[in-house]
Formats: sequence, C-alpha cells, structure tokens
Amino acid sequence: MTTLDREETRATGGARPGAGGRPLPLKLAVPAALLAGLALLVAFPPYGLWPLAPAGVALLAAAAHRRRLRAGAGLGFLAGVALFAPLLEWTNLHTGYLPWLLLSLLQAGYLALLGAATAWVSPLVDRHRAAWPLVTGVLWVGQEALRDRTPFGGFPWGRLAFSQDTSPLLRLAALGGAPLVTFAVALAGGILLTLAWRDWRQPAGLWRPVAGLAAALAAVLAAGPAVPAGVRGGGDGVTVAIVQGNVPRLGLDFNAQRQAVLNNHVDATLKLAEQVAAGTQRHPDLVVWPENSSDIDPLRNPGAGERITQAADAIGAPILVGAVLLGPGEGQVRNAGLLWRPGSGPDLDQLYTKRHPVPFAEYVPLREIARMVSSEVDRVRSDFVPGATPGVLETGPAILGDVICFEVAYDGIVRDTVTGGAQLLVVQTNNATFDVAEARQQLAMVRLRAVEHGRAALMASTVGVSGFVSPDGRVDGATGFNTAAVVVRQMRLGDGRTPATTAGVWPEVALAALAVAALAGAAVLRRRREVDPG
Repeated sequence: MTTLDREETRATGGARPGAGGRPLPLKLAVPAALLAGLALLVAFPPYGLWPLAPAGVALLAAAAHRRRLRAGAGLGFLAGVALFAPLLEWTNLHTGYLPWLLLSLLQAGYLALLGAATAWVSPLVDRHRAAWPLVTGVLWVGQEALRDRTPFGGFPWGRLAFSQDTSPLLRLAALGGAPLVTFAVALAGGILLTLAWRDWRQPAGLWRPVAGLAAALAAVLAAGPAVPAGVRGGGDGVTVAIVQGNVPRLGLDFNAQRQAVLNNHVDATLKLAEQVAAGTQRHPDLVVWPENSSDIDPLRNPGAGERITQAADAIGAPILVGAVLLGPGEGQVRNAGLLWRPGSGPDLDQLYTKRHPVPFAEYVPLREIARMVSSEVDRVRSDFVPGATPGVLETGPAILGDVICFEVAYDGIVRDTVTGGAQLLVVQTNNATFDVAEARQQLAMVRLRAVEHGRAALMASTVGVSGFVSPDGRVDGATGFNTAAVVVRQMRLGDGRTPATTAGVWPEVALAALAVAALAGAAVLRRRREVDPG
C-alpha cells in the first residue's frame, strides 16, 4: 500500500481503495452538493415539489460520503447556501442584504455540520449498508434539533418537514410531529442513495437488494396515508371570521401607517357586520385580526380602544386583536393577542404575550456588538419582552391556542397550547415586511401543526396569505397576497390528543440519540482501522 493509498484509507475510514471504495470525484461531488441544495429549495413553497426533498438528501449524502471531514463540511456548506440563500430571500426585501446574508450563512453552517457528520459515519454505513437510510434519517433530525434551538433560541425555518405540506408523509406528523416527518423524508433519501450507490457493472444478484430497497421506499411513502387524521370533536363547531385588513404600503414603514392599518381592520369588520345584518353573511362567533392589526396600544390610547370597541359591538362577537402593548418597563413593548369583547371591551384575563420574540427583529441581543456589524439594528428601538405562559385563550365560543408569527415553527410553543386545552389553533401573523413566498411557507407550517395535533387551525395575516386548515391539513378560504379580504368559515373543535401531542419532544430525543450513537459507532470503527488499516 502506497503512502497515497494510506492517506485515502485514513480519509475514508478504512474503505478499500479502488472501484466502489473511494468517494465521488470532486468534479461530481461539488455539482451534486449544489444540486442537493436546489432540490431541497424547490421542495418548499411556493414551488412545492415535495418529492425532490428526498432527492436532495440523497445527493448531499452521496457528495459527502467517504470524504475527509473538512471536505464533507465544505460540501454541506455549499448545499446550505444553495438552499437557504434563495429560501430566505424575503428577509432582504426591506432590510438590505446584510441580514439576509448573515442569516443564510448561519443556517448553511448547520448543513456544513451535517456534511461533516455524513463523512464521519462513512465507515459505519460501508460496513452495515442496510443501516445507511436509518443513519441518514437520524443525522438530519439531529442537525435540525440543533438548528432549531441555537443560537438565541434557534431558527427552524427550512426544516424538511415543512416541505411536505402536500405530501403523503404529512400525516406522520400525528404520530411524531415535525421530527418524524423530517426523519421519513431523510430516510427515503437514504433509501434512494443506497439504491444508487452500487457497482451497476456487476448486475448479477442485484435484483434482490434493489427490490427490497424499492419495497422499503414504497412502504415509507405509504405509511403517511395510513395514519388517521384528526381526533374526536368537542362540539358542533364554531363560526370564525378572519379579517385581513391589508396595509397602505408593504415594507418596514407599515408601523408609520399604524392608524391606517387599524382603520382598515375596523372598517372591514364593520362591513362584515353590515353583511350579517343584511343576511348575506353568517354571523361569526369569533373574529380574528392578525398580528400588528393595532400597533397603537389600545389599552393606553383611547381613540384606538374606541375604534376596536366600535367594531366588536357592531359585529356582536369577541375579536382577537393583534396588538403592540407598551411596557411593562421603560422602553419595552409586548407583541400580544388580546381578546376584545362586545359590550365590555378588553378582557385582560385573556391576553397572550408572544413567548419567542425574533432576535434582531423584535429585540437585539448584544446590541453594542451587533451595532458594530450593522447600524440597522437601531431600527429596533424598543425590545419586545417575551411572555411567560402559553397562548391558551378562553373566548366563550372556543378555547384558542394562539401563537404569533414565527412561533408556529417551534414545536413546543404550539404543543403547549394544545396540552393547555386549546380546541382550535390560531396563528396571528404580519407578512407586510416579507413576500408571498414567506407567507406560503408559513401556511405550510400551519398545515403540519393542524395534522400534528388533530386540530382545525387558521392563519390570519395583515396582507395574506390567510386561510383555514382542517385537521387533515387541507386549506380552505386562502386569501390573496397584498389585498384586503374577510373570510368566514365553520370550524370543528377538537378536544383529544394525537400520539404526537402526547409524546411531545421524546420522538425527537430518541432519533437524535440514535444520531449520537451512529457518530460514536463510526468513531469506534475509525479507531480500529487506524490501528489496523488493512
């Protein structure tokens, strides 16, 4: 064995040099990594080509297999940039290129870790080829578990599970939430890779493993539709109106238009009340306004409070208002969902304060250091204070599970409302600073949450896309973007728990633990082969 052969053996964890024993040539691995990122990208809304998500997983795993750790990390980073830079393009529409670039590179860094981990486990999957799909699946779950939590509470946008809103795999969310859906997608990608990574020049005896892997892939895709959708209903239902008032202009200066935005939502509700009085529209039991529908604190500004009271009294139903409230301290504010009842006004006992404000958008951690990177951080003049309790609101007609904007991406924040008794999921959001792609990506998350917890759900946006989602993930009454709309629907209430709701974080813990075990097993094999590379 030459010195070069020994280096290759060491880099690949002891795989024999020659046909089938080396990584893909770099001239193939680099395009494969870039194609992996692009395939993953178009799996997400607004493209929605969900079958390309497993293909992207397979391409990245093939590119990183048997490479040195640095090369695996580099290829993972390339795939991450190809995925996240265009996926998160909506973040630069009104804030400039720097925040978008920094966020995209940060997220790509997690795929770099995944690429390095994929390279690291190469000796394990070479030795136990049947385990390759399983190892691929758990590594993806482990990567997302880390990315969803770090830094500053994480940023779960772009999880594999959120690309599957029209996929048969979506129903697996009812069994194990988003982590199980991610695992199924990556498992399917691992099966594709295992099917492809073989010496096709020697076809003798190939048909049995190929047939077995093909059957396993078909079983994974068939598992989702076999899962029942929804849980038992808790009543006859409730009639809910979503009011999408729109804003005069898209962009960060929607705050400067706050009186106009409030007036838009009040006027749309008054028009709905006229239609109800004329008999052309059903009377809602509950009205939902989006996040930032009243950026004037209605508890401290009498004019704003009077306008909301006018709307609630006219429609004769409680309104869930998305409001920015001042305090509790000097220079602090709260992003809140506040119930406003007809005849009595604000119900301060039914107030939800957003638990996970967005770092560098709603508050600035390490402000002095962040200002050295960009003075744009000073656009955030007041830090939003996080709430301490789940968004469980007793409205009378229904118990709501309220989350605000990006909170729908976080597993625990949504689950806490259901375990707290929520019968209906509500996502209040403001997409005026983004675009229709971001809104559709967010709606895909709402669809997964509805299936995950067996609850009907709705998303109410200032500018769109708003809509209703049934417990099996179907969307009804979706509105257009950058337009005013009012949609009224009958919604079924739920009062049971799915296996995913009951299990909580444990499916993710179990799958991430398997990822750690795979990394440890690969370390043992590498150690042994360093001692005896033959």
